[in-house]
Amino acid sequence: MEHLHIRTFVLSLFVCIGSATMVAQDLMARQSPVDRRMKSVDSITLERILEREDVVMRTSDLYSIWDTDRAHCYPSSSVPEKFKIDLRGFSMPTTSRKVTSLFGYRPRFKRVHKGLDVKVYTGDTIYAAFEGKIRVVKYEANGYGNYVVIRHNNGLETIYGHLSKHLVRVNDVVKSGQPIGLGGNTGRSFGSHLHFETRICGEPIDPALLFDFAKQDVTGDFYVFKKSRSSSSSAGQALASVDVKPASSGTPEVRPTAGGSHYYKVKRGDSLSAIARKLGTSVQHLQSTNRLSKKSSLRPGQILKY
Repeated sequence: MEHLHIRTFVLSLFVCIGSATMVAQDLMARQSPVDRRMKSVDSITLERILEREDVVMRTSDLYSIWDTDRAHCYPSSSVPEKFKIDLRGFSMPTTSRKVTSLFGYRPRFKRVHKGLDVKVYTGDTIYAAFEGKIRVVKYEANGYGNYVVIRHNNGLETIYGHLSKHLVRVNDVVKSGQPIGLGGNTGRSFGSHLHFETRICGEPIDPALLFDFAKQDVTGDFYVFKKSRSSSSSAGQALASVDVKPASSGTPEVRPTAGGSHYYKVKRGDSLSAIARKLGTSVQHLQSTNRLSKKSSLRPGQILKY
């Protein structure tokens, strides 16, 4: 009888041990996906940290000058041959969707317009496009009026002109989307608007290649700047070629090429005179460049060079 009790005890002990082992294995099995997910999250976080550090290192290599007095202080030799700009973490500089003047040569003024003019009203809030540091806060009577220059961590510098009021000071560190000024009509301006420029080492880049104001979005996650052979900051030429990751919203209407030429995609209802006004050129220039006669008709989707 005593042997029977011992045998029963031993069997019970084995059953308990087996059950505990099964429970432990079950817990480990359920924990494994969590561990894998945590490992994946850690990898993504580490990748982003390393990527951010790499961007900061490359950006610091770009600029050797910190001039708080002049917006344009870089020699043409400082422009990089190629630079990848991270457009993630952006904020639109204004909620306005109306672009009133495009980037490019304007015959009326006989000079290159090195940014975009966006319709804003005096007192409208203007925001930092990316995180960065305020480099210039000044007033220029015959140009930008009240303006702000920000150097961003992604390598860009942005300029915000014709402000009615500054909301930041030199050397302030700002976040993406932080208010930096109020819209206005100061300086060389013919009506309240925001003059917005995007530059790299002083070289102007068409903001329409980075920002889609109509859709309040950027054109892609990254923008690859490539220095053109004919590119010259001192001559005021903005002829950088581009390699833009297309956004889901579609293809930009206007895009420059490596040679400095621009192309416009004809929309329904466009006329040659309306396009010429929009692009700041003449009907005769469009006709001669595209081999069009006075009787030529435009079709939606047609590409015009200018």
